[in-house]
Amino acid sequence: MTGPGTAAKRRPAAAPHRTVAAVVTGIGVAAPNGFGRDTWWAATLRGASGIARISRFDPSRYPVRLAGEVPGFEAREHIPSRLLPQTDHMTRLALAAAAEAAEDSGLDPEKLSDYEVGVVTAASAGGFEFGQRELQALWSKGGSHVSAYQSFAWFYAVNTGQISIRHGLRGPSGVVVTDQAGGLDAVAQARRHVRKGVRAVVTGGVDGSLCPWGWAAHLAGGRMSPEPDPRLAYRPFHPEARGEVVGEGGAILVLEDAASARARNAPVYGEVAGCAATFDPGGRASGLERAARTALGQAELTPSDVDVVFADAAGLPDADRAEADALTELFGAGGVAVTAPKTMTGRLQAGGAALDLAAALMSLRYGVIPPTVHVGAGTHDPRLDLVCDTPRYGRVRAALVLARGHGGFNAATVVRTPY
Repeated sequence: MTGPGTAAKRRPAAAPHRTVAAVVTGIGVAAPNGFGRDTWWAATLRGASGIARISRFDPSRYPVRLAGEVPGFEAREHIPSRLLPQTDHMTRLALAAAAEAAEDSGLDPEKLSDYEVGVVTAASAGGFEFGQRELQALWSKGGSHVSAYQSFAWFYAVNTGQISIRHGLRGPSGVVVTDQAGGLDAVAQARRHVRKGVRAVVTGGVDGSLCPWGWAAHLAGGRMSPEPDPRLAYRPFHPEARGEVVGEGGAILVLEDAASARARNAPVYGEVAGCAATFDPGGRASGLERAARTALGQAELTPSDVDVVFADAAGLPDADRAEADALTELFGAGGVAVTAPKTMTGRLQAGGAALDLAAALMSLRYGVIPPTVHVGAGTHDPRLDLVCDTPRYGRVRAALVLARGHGGFNAATVVRTPY
């Protein structure tokens, strides 16, 4: 209160608002067509597919026998021996990708305070293979033969936890579970942390459940292609599309405050300029379109500013048609280059969109759009300018990445050239 003889108390002037940009300074990859960022990117530009007959278990008794498996990964070469008994194959891939991303970024957590860097990842189910092994031990040998590590190795938050522990990252952390949309939703959550003042967040998604227990779940979903030929099994936007091929892997990114990156002269792949999510259990085009428009609006871009769209590319006729409808409504027929490099890897659940985001960032850096394979120019939905078979070179300033998770999750992320 104020009155005669009293001085009015004034609220201190607010600090000037600073718009915090979140940029990607590190990328780590474990993909079916290449383990490690550079190996994967070279294979992707060549159009090299990693889809083949499953080797991680005998698929001969199952109606679907193709998957995308990460090649050349020897866990003992990348993971401390003490972690091997307590981690699923999926988590080992995530730890390796996170280590590559951290090294790529040059951000040393030991030189930062305890709470400056967090971890947010996405997963669809957790360590299925580890869980299957322990269930088999339970029923064949008894409870005393079940590993104590089962308590967390199966859990969908395990990648976040193990990455955090290994690198000493104690900042805001979490996990997102929205199926194929998860990789983008995790990055969106990480971006919110950065915009609120967190120095950096390790984020993205690595997923996989290529074991009989996980395979039973995939088959029950009813979305897998029964085609035995790897060249014909997964062909999104093609009139003979029969479903998806699943795979393992994904990408981990280091998302950092742009001011922090500039202060240490860190190379930057691109800015995560807009993120949005919608939910539409009907799978209609309008939900995906709304997510894309919202992400573009957040980035202060118009559809004409976008140079390429990395499509969700479900491989199911109705879902592909809905995505093509959304893109046509947003950009017009043939109005933007569209690509689906996941035709070389299969759909990686929560890791798929994160890998697409990594590909979009590499496109920004190197001025090239990776191709879609196995679809064929002139045979796909005529409304789409689909980049088929060979890369398309030219300046890429902004990219839109789309993802849809089973049940109605839609996500869209816009990345653009930095600064």
